[in-house]
Amino acid sequence: MSRPESSAIRVAVTGVGIVCSLGRDQRQVWGNALEGRRGIEDLDLFETSGCLSRLGGQAPELAEMESLPREERRRASRTDRLCMSAALEAVRQSGLEGSPVLGGFGVSLGTSTAGMLESEIYCRESVEKGRDATRPTRVLRLPSSVPADAVSRLLGTCGPRLSNMTACASSALSIGMAADLIRSGEVSGMVAGGGDALCRMTYAGFNALRLVDSEPPRPFDATRNGLALGEGAGILVLEEWEQAQRRPARILAEFVEYGSSCDAHHMTSPHPEGRGAASAMAQALRRAGLAPEEVGHINAHGTGTSLNDATETQAILAVFGEETSARIPLTASKSLFGHLLGGAGGAEAVILVLSLLHQCLPPTLGWTAADPGVRLDMVARASRRHSFSLGMSNSFGFGGTNCTLLFRRAA
Repeated sequence: MSRPESSAIRVAVTGVGIVCSLGRDQRQVWGNALEGRRGIEDLDLFETSGCLSRLGGQAPELAEMESLPREERRRASRTDRLCMSAALEAVRQSGLEGSPVLGGFGVSLGTSTAGMLESEIYCRESVEKGRDATRPTRVLRLPSSVPADAVSRLLGTCGPRLSNMTACASSALSIGMAADLIRSGEVSGMVAGGGDALCRMTYAGFNALRLVDSEPPRPFDATRNGLALGEGAGILVLEEWEQAQRRPARILAEFVEYGSSCDAHHMTSPHPEGRGAASAMAQALRRAGLAPEEVGHINAHGTGTSLNDATETQAILAVFGEETSARIPLTASKSLFGHLLGGAGGAEAVILVLSLLHQCLPPTLGWTAADPGVRLDMVARASRRHSFSLGMSNSFGFGGTNCTLLFRRAA
């Protein structure tokens, strides 16, 4: 995909949708986040015996999905339903539901598990009951392209359809690529973001890597001991700014720019100096023509693991310097609803847009003190009123994939 380094085409955010363990929509999620409620508790989606942790951010049941046609419900995976629910909310907020304008939009979604949960069910039933007694259609939900297909069918979009699987940076990169398509003039709008459902393989894998904590996560805290996995989806409606004004739509925020990089260091560990993370942040600022001092808030990747938070801290210090880093309010949304893997970047982009819109920052739960010698302005214990116009959201994944998003307040 060609990407212009600079473009006169501005990108507006006209709708957002989110579902995670804090709620079924942005009203529930945002309200619970500001109140400092944690959506991480013992899982009952599948058996967790033998694991280091039983905790997870399990999303609520989505009753509104029952209104879908029977065939659509049969073919939809849990990840599909999460993405469809968030996409419907975003489109309704944008005022595009039922509009012919939506037909020309594209869909760009990121995921890492897609229909893996359903494929696990198929494998188990095949062993227990025999293959003739199981539904092979469960396996058809596995490909990473399926959530984007499901959302496109649901909304009736006929534009470009992108599916991205780059670990925990998946949905953040999907948002950046969607903006590229709008700026290139190929499409006037995109439904972008992503989601992931919990599944046994991912849960067992993170436990095997000993990256989870048996207690709720404490991102950036000196006593942090691991992450908590979660599930959910975050979706944004992006469209060309002038089109949004003509409709007219309520513009929630402006998508400014993004940066991406790859550490090429290790399959699961980031570069010890945070080089890839720093590169993504610096690239986003350079492409936008902005100075680090103009950033008013950072929504950090902040998983709560010892190594990840230390390297992200180094990356922030490298890009912003000690003085600026110490005065930019920092939050870690994963302390509220867990690590949504491929859906993390989309959900946290929604949180950042809502923070810009309401000029308020949710707290980072569990944080009491930074590592020795590190000065960070952590928003902890309670939400904070904060006036700012430019926000940054970081998403860093296994394999060294990194993505940083920049959003500006629309007012």
